[in-house]
Amino acid sequence: MTAAGAVFRVALVQMRSGRKVAPNLAAAEASIRQAARAGSQLVITPENTALMELERKRVLANTQGEAGNPALELFAGLSKELGLWLHIGATPIKLATDKIANRSMLFTPEGSIAARYDKIHMFDVDLPGGESYRESKNYNAGSQAVLADLPWGPYGLTICYDLRFPALYRSLAKAGAKFIAVPSAFTKQTGEAHWRVLLRARAIETGCFIFAPAQGGRHEIGRDTYGHSMIVSPWGEVIAEAGAAPAVILADIDTAQVAEARARVPSLQHDRVFEVVQTEGLEKDAAAK
Repeated sequence: MTAAGAVFRVALVQMRSGRKVAPNLAAAEASIRQAARAGSQLVITPENTALMELERKRVLANTQGEAGNPALELFAGLSKELGLWLHIGATPIKLATDKIANRSMLFTPEGSIAARYDKIHMFDVDLPGGESYRESKNYNAGSQAVLADLPWGPYGLTICYDLRFPALYRSLAKAGAKFIAVPSAFTKQTGEAHWRVLLRARAIETGCFIFAPAQGGRHEIGRDTYGHSMIVSPWGEVIAEAGAAPAVILADIDTAQVAEARARVPSLQHDRVFEVVQTEGLEKDAAAK
């Protein structure tokens, strides 16, 4: 394991994925190679890297299992060729004839898979203005949080809507995470309202670096995503941020900042078990007196 004060370079790939796998893979590859040329040692792509699709039939028709999967073969080959850690934020993986996982996969510099994470929280919502999403129609929810070992420290894997569930992030931090990835495809509406504040909050609460590559712009399916891929320090400072267009953003990560932030606010050591008490109301309390 590298010393606690080590510095490494991370790159986040922001995409605008469409309904066809091949062009998405080509775009991802070009950005990953760009990040490698810039000296990145860890490269992370967003949710929906290989496919941005809502219609169930199309999702099933464009998805396959891990064995012989051209997307995974491409990414394994790239990580090995470029000698870097490559985290594919999320791509659909067929589990059975009609079951799919929204799966995040971390590749080593040798091209092997170091970790898999299936998205736990499904984005099933009705938004003002008529937008409606039912992620659970196409995907099976995962049930396990995942922590992977990087040369610079433990690395937590989450995906998009998970961001709204702070217990997951705190659990990862208490298990040792120094960095947590949040590959996402936030809608423009919810992103404008909550993206920045949620990412900063998760960083502050955990004392972790937060790496959040995103989808951005108007997609073929008619969906608008917010973009603004972001790297946040353990103190909640935004180190790097993209706009709405496809891009690659980079930052040099000083791992010593994790210990520094946690020493200043040691909240991970102060969790307590407590009971929630339901009162009967002010009027009844007054009458009892």
